[in-house]
Amino acid sequence: MRQNRTRVILFRLAMLLYIVAVAYLCFANFNKLPDVPKQFLGIRMDKIVHFCMFFPFPVLAFLAYDDLTEKPWQALAALISICAVGCIFAGITEIIQGSLPYRRQDIKDFGADCLAIGISSLMVFIIDVAQMKKKKTE
Repeated sequence: MRQNRTRVILFRLAMLLYIVAVAYLCFANFNKLPDVPKQFLGIRMDKIVHFCMFFPFPVLAFLAYDDLTEKPWQALAALISICAVGCIFAGITEIIQGSLPYRRQDIKDFGADCLAIGISSLMVFIIDVAQMKKKKTE
């Protein structure tokens, strides 16, 4: 029981640090950095960065609160909630970026964020349900 509590605290701390890091990356002024390639495999680099920034959100959130899911319907409800909260977080970051003089708001960035959250959520759900079935057979 003690080990599980320590694990939960560590994942919740990791989630908090992740949110702080994403906020920094979204709101900091990076105009003085050297130019990077504009595209990678035909996809704009800033969209790839947004995708990569938000992909960990469902994984960390689920690990921080996975003790709430014991049945597939609970895992689905948790992931829908995590997905919704992640997309709200992504939307808020875009709105704030639009109010900063050195950043701009872009609906396509929000789309990349939500795509990453959706794909990652689906992966977490599949893995969680598979682990539930494995525990049942043991």
